[in-house]
Amino acid sequence: MDDSFAEVISRMWHAIGADDSADWPATQLTTAGPRTVLPAAFDVTGLATGAVAIATVAAAQLLAARQDSRPPAVTVDSVESCAAFASERLFTPIGWTRPPLWDPIAGNYRAADAWIRLHTNYAGHRAAVEQVLGAHDRETVQAAVAELRAEELETAIVEAGGCAAVMHHRGQWLASVPGAATADAPPLNVVERQSSGSSAPNPSGGRPFDGVRVLDLTRVIAGPVCTKFLAGYGADVLRIDPQGFDEVPSLLPETTLGKRTASLDLTAPADRATFEELLAGADVLVSGLRADALKRLGYDNEALTAMNPGLIIAALDAYGWDGPWRNRRGFDSLVQMSCGIASDGATATGQEEPFPLPVQALDHATGWLLAASVARALTRRLTHSTAARIQASLIGTANLLYSLTPPSDHLPAPSTEGIALEATTTDWGPARRVPLPGRIHGVPVHWSQQAGPLGRHPALWDE
Repeated sequence: MDDSFAEVISRMWHAIGADDSADWPATQLTTAGPRTVLPAAFDVTGLATGAVAIATVAAAQLLAARQDSRPPAVTVDSVESCAAFASERLFTPIGWTRPPLWDPIAGNYRAADAWIRLHTNYAGHRAAVEQVLGAHDRETVQAAVAELRAEELETAIVEAGGCAAVMHHRGQWLASVPGAATADAPPLNVVERQSSGSSAPNPSGGRPFDGVRVLDLTRVIAGPVCTKFLAGYGADVLRIDPQGFDEVPSLLPETTLGKRTASLDLTAPADRATFEELLAGADVLVSGLRADALKRLGYDNEALTAMNPGLIIAALDAYGWDGPWRNRRGFDSLVQMSCGIASDGATATGQEEPFPLPVQALDHATGWLLAASVARALTRRLTHSTAARIQASLIGTANLLYSLTPPSDHLPAPSTEGIALEATTTDWGPARRVPLPGRIHGVPVHWSQQAGPLGRHPALWDE
């Protein structure tokens, strides 16, 4: 392994609960590429390369456990890893037009006393902003925001069902109640229980997750990054959304790749029965809902375990699993504003306005870390008869990023823009996309489903 990435990867390896030094992949893993690809006030290149590395290594180790063989070699390139963290921006339709990544009024605004970010990519979140401000376009929103105090506006929008975040510097965040509650939040928390469930050995297709059934309750970027990785290496991923759910349309050509998508109403008895049948047949449940969302529907951890004792339960949220913001709606760009990242970026570049990371790094890193932890949990289920409950959060990943040694300067670096994209097909038309980074020697990556709209498949497992 390249010594320049070794410390970062070691820290992430232990973050997924891999405390056994015998599993440390130093001799299995080769890293390549420049140490800095994405210039920032933080080690975003190390975060991206390390997250891809441990997920790919964990998948290779699962394959070895299932085949009772030595783990295959893994190679990870820093440029490819960083390009994957920009995949939604680099995705290129051929002969058709993808909707914009951002709603027209989403973005940063100067309030009377501080900067605030409004997140309006979902119709309901935009409606909350319009209701609070009485404004409906960027010019009138800016005029209305400028008259208000940022904290008061943030509270009003959140109470109206919307999403907003005031820009804090790191000290302000850690001194706040939600910041103090999550100051030590790890990127992942893994709790194991004894289980009779096991993952069948000798995968027929020669890929780590062949035959593994993954029930996917995730959206936007972080959770879908996790489940797309699992699907690429063989998992049967079934994404479930509420009927009529309107996901950010520009993300679907990337985030639905490799997955079947179905719709269920979990307040309707018949659909609940279908969902419970799916749960009983699943190996892994991945949820990106707010902390108490499944509990409110009657599916807390105890209920899920009763339905399926061997089920691996993986969940992620924005602002962590403790403190007053555990159920707050949140997104990568908002967490960067809240926790100090956007402020520190502004300081490093000599700017007054927020300066975020060059990619949605908290989202992507959390997705890769979650995929690594799921692979690790499947290995442990096979070798130690345990099942895991995994909790991840964007704020925990932000804490991890703060723990990494920052680059010595903010100089230009090799760009991800020139990376070779690969051809893909979608239900909307052909396109070119960023290849999955990381290589497991002798193991192909293949997605059995092309990207497409939500709710287009039956809510059934493949036979």
